[in-house]
Amino acid sequence: MKTGEDFKNGQVLLIDKPLTWTSFQAVNKLRWSIRQAYNIKKIKVGHAGTLDPLATGLLVICTGKMTKQINTFQGQEKEYTGTFVLGSTTPSYDLETEINETFPTEHITEDLIHNTTEQFTGKTEQFPPIFSAIKKEGKRLYEFARAGETVEINSRQVEITKFEITNISGNNIDFRVICSKGTYIRSLAHDFGKVLKSGAHLSVLRRTRIGDFKVEDGLTPEEFIATLPEKEQN
Repeated sequence: MKTGEDFKNGQVLLIDKPLTWTSFQAVNKLRWSIRQAYNIKKIKVGHAGTLDPLATGLLVICTGKMTKQINTFQGQEKEYTGTFVLGSTTPSYDLETEINETFPTEHITEDLIHNTTEQFTGKTEQFPPIFSAIKKEGKRLYEFARAGETVEINSRQVEITKFEITNISGNNIDFRVICSKGTYIRSLAHDFGKVLKSGAHLSVLRRTRIGDFKVEDGLTPEEFIATLPEKEQN
C-alpha cells in the first residue's frame, strides 16, 4: 500500500471519470481523500486535460512532484469514442443545451458518412465551441454564451490522425477519433453535420487514451478511494 510520502513525491493516477462529474470535482475529491487518509495538511493534485461533465473516461491526475509533468501529459495524443446524432444541432454542440435546429437527413447515405471522415483527417483549422472554457478578454467563452453575448472566436490548428465510423444506426453515428491536444470533439460533430449538408451534435463521448495511458487501466474515483487506508487515528 502506498504511503503519504509516495503521494507527495509524485504519483500518476488513471481515473475513469463518471458522467456528470466535472474534472475539477474529481481532482478535489481525490485530493481531499488523500489528505484525510494520510493526515496530510497540503498536497498538490492536478489533472492533465479537462473532460466535459457529459463525457466519461480517462483523466490523468498527478500528485505532489508529478504535477510538474502535467504539461507533458497534456500535449500527448488523445483517443476518443462516442456518438454523433445527425439531423439536429444544439448551441453547445452536445446535450448540455436543448436542440435549437433540425435538418433533413434523407440525402445522407452510409457511403457519404464514411467518405466525409476523410475531409477531417490531417491538420485542420477548428473553431472551438462558444460553450467552452477557453479565455477571451479575461472571461471564459461559456460566460459570454450564457449571458447571450456574441464574441469572436479564433480558429486553432488541430490534427486528427484517425477518424473512423464504427457503427451507423439511423441518425446515431458511433466513431473513434485519435487527435492532438486542443481538439474539440463537439466541434468535430458540429462541423461533420455541416459538411453532410445537415446538422449534428455530440450525444456520447468517452476518452479512452492519453499517450500510453489507457482508461482500461484506470479506476473510478470511488474505486481509487477504496484503495486508500482508513484515516489514521492520532
